[in-house]
Amino acid sequence: MDLITTALLKEFCNDYNLGMLAQDKQFEYFATHVIMSRFQVDTFDPSDLVLGSGGDTSIDAIGIVANGSLVTEKEQITDLADRNGYLDVTFVFIQAERSSSFASATIGETGFGVEDFFKDKPTLPRSDAITKAAGIMRAIYDRSALFRRGNPSCRIYYVTTGKWQDDKHLEARRSSVATVLTNLGLFRDVEFTPVGADLLQKLYRQSQNSISREFSFVARTVVPEIPGVSEAYLGFLPADEFLHLVKDENDILIKSIFYDNVRDWQDYNDVNEGIRDTVTNDALRPKFVLMNNGITIIAKTLRATGNRFTIEDYQIVNGCQTSHVLYDNRQHLDESVMVPVRVISTQNEEVIAAIIKATNRQTVVKEEQLLALTEFQKKLEEYFKSFDNGKKLYYERRSCQYNNVPGIEKTRIVTRTNLIQAFTAFILEEPHRTTRSSTGVRESVGKAIFADDHRLEPYYTSALALYRLEYLFRNQSIDAKYKPARHHILLGFRMLANPEQPPARNSHQMRRYCEALMETLWDTSASEELFLKAVAAVGDLATGNIDRDTIRTLAFTDSLKRRFRPDPTTQP
Repeated sequence: MDLITTALLKEFCNDYNLGMLAQDKQFEYFATHVIMSRFQVDTFDPSDLVLGSGGDTSIDAIGIVANGSLVTEKEQITDLADRNGYLDVTFVFIQAERSSSFASATIGETGFGVEDFFKDKPTLPRSDAITKAAGIMRAIYDRSALFRRGNPSCRIYYVTTGKWQDDKHLEARRSSVATVLTNLGLFRDVEFTPVGADLLQKLYRQSQNSISREFSFVARTVVPEIPGVSEAYLGFLPADEFLHLVKDENDILIKSIFYDNVRDWQDYNDVNEGIRDTVTNDALRPKFVLMNNGITIIAKTLRATGNRFTIEDYQIVNGCQTSHVLYDNRQHLDESVMVPVRVISTQNEEVIAAIIKATNRQTVVKEEQLLALTEFQKKLEEYFKSFDNGKKLYYERRSCQYNNVPGIEKTRIVTRTNLIQAFTAFILEEPHRTTRSSTGVRESVGKAIFADDHRLEPYYTSALALYRLEYLFRNQSIDAKYKPARHHILLGFRMLANPEQPPARNSHQMRRYCEALMETLWDTSASEELFLKAVAAVGDLATGNIDRDTIRTLAFTDSLKRRFRPDPTTQP
């Protein structure tokens, strides 16, 4: 590898604690992170996508994105379908080699592997990871009636440290693979993208840095001075200037700029159909500026020179629906379309939270979507950071909030979803509910989970246990085949450390209960010993069959609890 790619790979491995892996495997993780960061806003663990060796059908990683969410369990498809009423899916396949050149044979093998992945009766042997991903794929196509925006997209990335030279033989092979997959009739579009060292380095830097844009803002007025706000403007942007803020140089919508927008894209409901009708109708198009409530943009940094504005680290906190409709129908836009905008520069978190709440209260927003702005969530974030460096974790109450913060190991970032699942398993003793019924888990938010009077210790302890377990998976102390049972392993660990039912979540006894567990988890040797015992117990009860449909049941959870708490009078 060249010196620059080697340095970036080293930086990545330090962030994700991957130094124990061989360099070829590190490169697979690196390529997976870089590619999937283009599709996934939230923090994710590349180890959930890298397939491992043997039975990988010439594919190193598979990412499945549905309705903007990274899907790693087939139960998520049921939940997304029920919650949104539609499925918009992209399949991403990654082949990564440290080779300094692209190989025609690899292009063909990767294409055949992808084709085989979608077969009812595959011809290639499959690893457990491929079988799991294929199960998600089947769950998606079983709901093809929900493909309102068309069939899924297929994206293939062949990553090397070389340079794509548009070689006619390689180009013909790539085109042939795309044609074969297109002819399957399963996809609305197929792209096969070669990624050499230059593009790989560029995409990695993009994944690490905050977004910056320059635009012309002629039609504007200055908002009078407001406490906590550096500067603010009201005005109108031509549609093409606005689109420059929401798409990248490859004409792809930048989903990360919407992460503070609690509403997210709602597909073409009645309101969004009305917006679309306005921009596609010749008579209504010039009236768009009068018929739309507009966009609110918050930027951490703003610089203005005349009419040229530069914003950095910015978010669209209201206007997600309008942005998506304008992007989706950009072929209909012309100079007559003006977009009302508010541009606000502030680094004051209280001001940002107030603006998000106020602008989104004007439309229908579920309380759970405003969760990140609650005082309890802010306390959790600060509590996680209050420990010494070796014990410190970072609770990501807002998606990607630590992405561009230097010096933070990415493995120490705890997403809200991961925390809810770990807490459900570790404290509530319900590991079978962590994925099978995520709707039910969400309904617990504010009651059994994240209640205002809860102590903070059980949340940190649950996250710490998950962090320790994932580390053992990464350094291969625990076989990756046990990953489907990770939440049962968390419960097994906790019951080995203390079989007693956790105290009330708002009590002083809970603090003492968790502090004892923390001491065990901070002890690397002691915690590893208990985790290995928990793995052995889960494997024994499953008789070696770590099948999701077997272990993710109330009956299996009860059998695990009886293993460590034989007295039924102490069952919760």
